[in-house]
Amino acid sequence: MGMNVGSGGGGGSRRGRRRAAVMAEINVTPMVDVMLVLMIIFMVSAPLMTSTIDIDLPIASGGKSISQNAPPLTVSVKRTGGGCNSAVEMYVGDALVPVSELDAKIKAIRATRSETDNTVFLRGDKDVCYTDMMKLLGTVRSAGFKANIVILPEQGT
Repeated sequence: MGMNVGSGGGGGSRRGRRRAAVMAEINVTPMVDVMLVLMIIFMVSAPLMTSTIDIDLPIASGGKSISQNAPPLTVSVKRTGGGCNSAVEMYVGDALVPVSELDAKIKAIRATRSETDNTVFLRGDKDVCYTDMMKLLGTVRSAGFKANIVILPEQGT
């Protein structure tokens, strides 16, 4: 007489099965991968977002690129209407500044900057009158900044 007790061969009983131990560690590898991808995306897209003011820059030849370590101050002029007698909007960085307060604002910024950090990029809409750009250039230079006028290079030069 033979008897089979506690067969180990694939029966359907629940008593013979044991659950696997629960893993109590957090796997950080996917999180690190996502963070590295996000860091690369921000590093690539950050220089493209330097100025959010939509200005149609003039095209000219003879310009050279300037490289700097710190981002310079950007002053933008945008024509709001047609013709030289229409109003202009002045922006320091991305902030709209009334024309009457522009001189005081630029001098206040110059007082906070070091002697070597004295570069301003002037961005003027191609429809802005020469007089408005020269007034802005005079204001920036009287505050003690070195002014660079931003243009788009001509194709083929």
